[in-house]
Amino acid sequence: KMESSKRIVSTKTVGKKRINDQKWSYPFLLPAVLAVCAIVVIPFVIGIYYSFTKWDGISVSTFVGLENFKRILSDKEFMHSLWFTIKFSVVTVALINLVGLGLALIVTKGFRGSTILRTVFFMPNLIGGLILGFIWQFVFVKAFSAIGTAVGIEALNGWLSTPTTGFWGMVLMVVWQYAGYIMVIYVAFLQGVDESLLEAASLDGASEWQQMLQIKLPMIRPAFTISLFMSLSFCFKIYDQNLALTSGGPFKSTTMVAMDIVNTAFSQREMGLAQAKGMVFFLILTIISVTQVFLSSRKEVEV
Repeated sequence: KMESSKRIVSTKTVGKKRINDQKWSYPFLLPAVLAVCAIVVIPFVIGIYYSFTKWDGISVSTFVGLENFKRILSDKEFMHSLWFTIKFSVVTVALINLVGLGLALIVTKGFRGSTILRTVFFMPNLIGGLILGFIWQFVFVKAFSAIGTAVGIEALNGWLSTPTTGFWGMVLMVVWQYAGYIMVIYVAFLQGVDESLLEAASLDGASEWQQMLQIKLPMIRPAFTISLFMSLSFCFKIYDQNLALTSGGPFKSTTMVAMDIVNTAFSQREMGLAQAKGMVFFLILTIISVTQVFLSSRKEVEV
């Protein structure tokens, strides 16, 4: 009885100490909470209000109710940019994850120089979006034209001058930039796969392909959830790469939603309408992201 009572007292003492430690942590969290509120929460709430107003960014705003959202439904340029963004995101997300997983499988083979390859594959992600866009613009416009002229392939001339080639130019650039980042996520999960399972499968006669399909891929399903979410949100919100590479051309055929919103706000000076477009875009992206995470997480539980 004496020992049990001492254990109860010691447990209570530890519990009280933890509570006191947590109380001391709150003042240190306060600056971060205030920063998030000032930068994210408050502007978001104010933006919701401005989406129901007519405002040019200078004069006093006028409340117009749902008028901005009605205009969005009849805005052909916004609808085209939304459809282009969806097509671009579906193709790019698939390629980013395929290439990222392939690179991760290569660099986890354990051969000499694999660490250097990881650095090389990750480096494009460190380049800023505007600089990256101008680099690839030079590649598509100058280098492709020079190669096309030299070898006699007319398709390489004027690569960014058509909607189709502009679309694939954007895809190639973003996959090259972001695949290395996604590779790092897959590498982290592949290194966590239990080697004893792979050795047992090898002793049972399973090939490397069978080991990957039956052991590695099921065990790294959380990596797919994370990678799909991050690449999806990244591709939907692209602006600077779109601006530097094509500027939405030719004839606004490669304008993505982020660029359309910025043009509405600063070129047309319709801040209220731009904010309404931003709210619609936010809702669409939230629905898609939540659905993707829910479906991917459900497969993880089944495993």
